[in-house]
Amino acid sequence: MDNESKATSQHRLGVVLIASSAAVFGLAGILTKSIDADPLTITCWRGLVGGLLISAYVMWRRRDGGGESLVLGWQGWMLAILGTFSSIAFIAAFKNTYVANVVVIYATVPFVVALLAWLIAGEAFRRQTAIAAAACLLGVAVMVWSGLGGGHAFGDALAMLMTFTFALYAALVRRFREASVVWAAAVSAFIGIIPAWFFTDPLTISGADLAPLAVFGFTFALAVILWTEGARRIPAAEAGLLGTTEVPFGIFFAWLFLAELPPAASLAGSAIVLAAVFSHAWYDWATTRRSPVTVET
Repeated sequence: MDNESKATSQHRLGVVLIASSAAVFGLAGILTKSIDADPLTITCWRGLVGGLLISAYVMWRRRDGGGESLVLGWQGWMLAILGTFSSIAFIAAFKNTYVANVVVIYATVPFVVALLAWLIAGEAFRRQTAIAAAACLLGVAVMVWSGLGGGHAFGDALAMLMTFTFALYAALVRRFREASVVWAAAVSAFIGIIPAWFFTDPLTISGADLAPLAVFGFTFALAVILWTEGARRIPAAEAGLLGTTEVPFGIFFAWLFLAELPPAASLAGSAIVLAAVFSHAWYDWATTRRSPVTVET
């Protein structure tokens, strides 16, 4: 197989892996709501199962002497701790508001990352990004306003907290280019075990919750691994565009398995955010689609 054919094959595989990762990530909402345990207990067991699987993946990547370093340093530990806070808020948000609200608010991460990257790393904050971010802010405001009278404002606030902490995580990943990001994700999952032992009793879970918790941990690890392998094979802009499909996946799964349909105002806000997110991601992809495909080995 010549280099061009190899690059094309790797690119197609990358597309499939990123799209599959988005679909698996989209299961988080229905898995959280199908488990009766509290958010800290869910974080604990998801972290244990997911952390073990991600660790196995990291070790597999290191089998030939390559892969990420297992020494985190203060930068890696900062990423791991931020990841833990984001995970706890993420799961708690699903418990307190509509799945659609959480995934749509989370979809604004690229714009919060762009703002933080401008503040932290001095990266340019483009005009089209500022316009899309303003549209997202309007859409989120509509969603949160609709939740004030419906008892979902707390969950929406948790979703915004999760979005900010994850965006800070992503911005620091750009700043800490030498950090072992995937290994930090594994350590972050293990750190998530600790709060449950201080504030709850994770051993009191019901037998009915065991299988969903194991599946949740498995899907968490699978999504991280699929994304990592896919992002190595396609341009960042294309990966970002494909990653936004997590939002419709999450909303569709919530409707299909939970029969969950948010109120009209929440759907209107979602439509504004999704239009801004997809338009911005499509623009980024369109401006780079003529660039040569590169393959990382």
